[in-house]
Amino acid sequence: MKVTAKIVNAFIDNGQGGNPAGVLLEADGLTNKQKLNIAKSVGLSETAFVSKSDTADFKLDFFTSERQIAHCGHATIAVFSYLAQKGDIAKGWYSKETIDGNRKILIENGKAFMEQKSPKYTAVEKYHRDVLTAIGVTEQQLISHPQLVNTGNSFIIIGVKNKKVLSQIKPDLKAIELLSEKLDLIGFYVYTNDTNDKDSDASTRMFGPRYGIDEEAGTGMAAGPLACFLHDKMNVKKSHFSIEQGHFMPSPSASKIDINLEINNGKIVSLMAGGMASISGEAEVYV
Repeated sequence: MKVTAKIVNAFIDNGQGGNPAGVLLEADGLTNKQKLNIAKSVGLSETAFVSKSDTADFKLDFFTSERQIAHCGHATIAVFSYLAQKGDIAKGWYSKETIDGNRKILIENGKAFMEQKSPKYTAVEKYHRDVLTAIGVTEQQLISHPQLVNTGNSFIIIGVKNKKVLSQIKPDLKAIELLSEKLDLIGFYVYTNDTNDKDSDASTRMFGPRYGIDEEAGTGMAAGPLACFLHDKMNVKKSHFSIEQGHFMPSPSASKIDINLEINNGKIVSLMAGGMASISGEAEVYV
């Protein structure tokens, strides 16, 4: 059986760059083993499989080349942007079913946004030195200590002083993978407030070798935790954040992720992460 996955670049910046995801519609008849094999053949960081849902507008399953993942930001944006461009959905609110529950989706002003949970913070002081060693930075190069943040998936957030430090990171992927396994992380999200775009709040890099992702260009499920961290822990008291990513990859692909926080009595109760996307190609796979 031959299936065709669309390649959709999510979180594009000024019509370019972005993070490519595979999107396969009408995936109801596929087993998880078949989905994993398709994701490996598509060869991107994540592929989204869309099927019918009894509890939401669509059911989404996300697979890396290594395993299934509960949520994927850029693949979600890719799916709903593609559906909007096909004319299957219009401006307004929708929902996705995942293996970790249902989430709201908003199509607005040509962008797709996905709901994330309120943040949970976990102290990781005992792993402080291990985290710094894994990304090859010194104590003097930090602006914030490592912090585990979860808004649906867990990431270690680390702040460094400037773009030079961020660009020169040479990650020890095996060390990051071992720590990610131990702490049940998607990966490490390293940021600086020294940005390329004056309208951005942070420039970032994401390393997720536990899921077969050495580095990726745009990570919506990490940008959400970072925005929460900036608001709650770094005292950046605003409700909208713009996060850039992908500038310092070996093959740069600039991405821009918009985060809108819902704040009630000073506390973040939920957030929406999103951006623009464009179709860049397709991949034919035999199952």
